[in-house]
Amino acid sequence: MLLSFVLVLPLLVLLAFTFLYPVGRMLVGSLFDPGFTLDNYIRIFADPIYLKVLFRTLWIGFITTLGAFILGYPVAFAMARSGGKLAFWVAGCVMIPLWTSVLVRSYAWIILLQRKGIINDLLVETGILGQPLKLIYTEGAVLLAMTHVLIPIMVLPIYSSLRTIPNELPQAAANLGAGVFTTFLRITLPLSLPGVFAGTLMTFILALGFYVTPALVGGPQTLMMSTLIGQQTMVLLNWPFAGALAMILLVVTLTLTFTFRRVLVSAGGLGNV
Repeated sequence: MLLSFVLVLPLLVLLAFTFLYPVGRMLVGSLFDPGFTLDNYIRIFADPIYLKVLFRTLWIGFITTLGAFILGYPVAFAMARSGGKLAFWVAGCVMIPLWTSVLVRSYAWIILLQRKGIINDLLVETGILGQPLKLIYTEGAVLLAMTHVLIPIMVLPIYSSLRTIPNELPQAAANLGAGVFTTFLRITLPLSLPGVFAGTLMTFILALGFYVTPALVGGPQTLMMSTLIGQQTMVLLNWPFAGALAMILLVVTLTLTFTFRRVLVSAGGLGNV
């Protein structure tokens, strides 16, 4: 017992200094300005613009997570079921973007989507469009870029869960007369739910806190909570209000996380995750 505690102690110390202490400082700073007050929280709910930014952040996070799941699950399935060179190339296509800087990938989307970018030039030169479209600095551009950046985060946990499913189970289902679609819904998908939960959770949390990509690709029209908090801390120097914004976002994130976990548990297959 003592040995286990000693082994876990460095992790607990790291957690205390990198999570508990900053969160505690934010909470204290948002409630004491300098005396006890709830004005910072009242301001968030009294001004519609802050609630609009919060809902936009949740919406973009949800759509990004959904898009990453729809696009990432087939990739993870292909990685888990294929072998040889095909598995190597699929894994490379997933890992190489993960190793590339988020800033570089965001600028790549600017090159692709800007008014004189590759996509608009191609559409105009082929005669499909008479004039360039506004693709950059839109919510669609933010969703597209964030989904591209976060797909590897979704793929890897699902791939790990799919690899643990014995090949004999789908084969047994096929021998009993189950079709491919039925086998996937009754066996593969439920047994991969732990990976789905982990990938969805990490993708959603990272999407809520994204700063670089929405700022570069979306601009002021797609202001998210992370950008708003950054403005309050670095431009307006209003740390108590920034702490209140961060605490609201943290509470909403934790609430949605536990709710999503309960939904997956009730769906079956999640176990004790």
